[in-house]
Amino acid sequence: MSALLGLWPELRDTCTSLGLMLSVVLLVGLARVVAQQQLHRPVAHAFVLEFLATFQLCCCTHELQLLSEQHPAHPTWTLTLVYFFSLVHGLTLVGTFSNPCGVMMQMMLGGLSPETGAVRLLAQLVSALCSRYCTGALWSLGLTHYHVSERSFACKNPIQVDLSKAVITEAVCSFLFHSALLHFQEVRAKLRIHLLAALITFLVYAGGSLTGAVFNPALALSLHFMCFDEAFPQFFIVYWLAPFLGNNMSISKAQNRK
Repeated sequence: MSALLGLWPELRDTCTSLGLMLSVVLLVGLARVVAQQQLHRPVAHAFVLEFLATFQLCCCTHELQLLSEQHPAHPTWTLTLVYFFSLVHGLTLVGTFSNPCGVMMQMMLGGLSPETGAVRLLAQLVSALCSRYCTGALWSLGLTHYHVSERSFACKNPIQVDLSKAVITEAVCSFLFHSALLHFQEVRAKLRIHLLAALITFLVYAGGSLTGAVFNPALALSLHFMCFDEAFPQFFIVYWLAPFLGNNMSISKAQNRK
């Protein structure tokens, strides 16, 4: 009984974090419904939906990263959550990208006009920064013992290898993910979401200890904004240029196959 009581604070904090993430998903879902009903201008519609999708992804990833740091001895639990929330994002954020690389891929393939692509990219960047400060405000409430607002404004360098290996890691992760997006287009939606969630989980497992395996420039900006400020060249190369490089390689490969 005493052992259970000793575990109670940790269990309560974990459940609180999970509840926060699911609350964000529900609120974003409601906002998406309202936006789809009320916004009839294509530009405004695209901006708001992309903003909401990126906001959901970034907020949930901030909380997931925090949980993983609290349970370093239980990586299976963290990977299970990565898989679960990848499924949640795939099911709830249909029709959006939440990743500048995805927008650029569709623009290069002719699926998006330059104007619409620019609007979506702007929405992602604005949302990435907004989610960061909203998360900091939420953590300042102290709902769990590891929710402290100061943490969100500190640079905690996730790059554990030299620059060349970090670039290769992010580029390969981006290449594999976007190649899968292109190759899974013909797969039925329910199976495709599971396949992509499994791939994301594998990439996080394989590259997480090296660079965090972000392969999403907007998400990287939200997670590591202070690091961009303190070591801009390194983080720009690893978390912006490398994912775009991997994305371009996947597009080139797909076009060569045709």
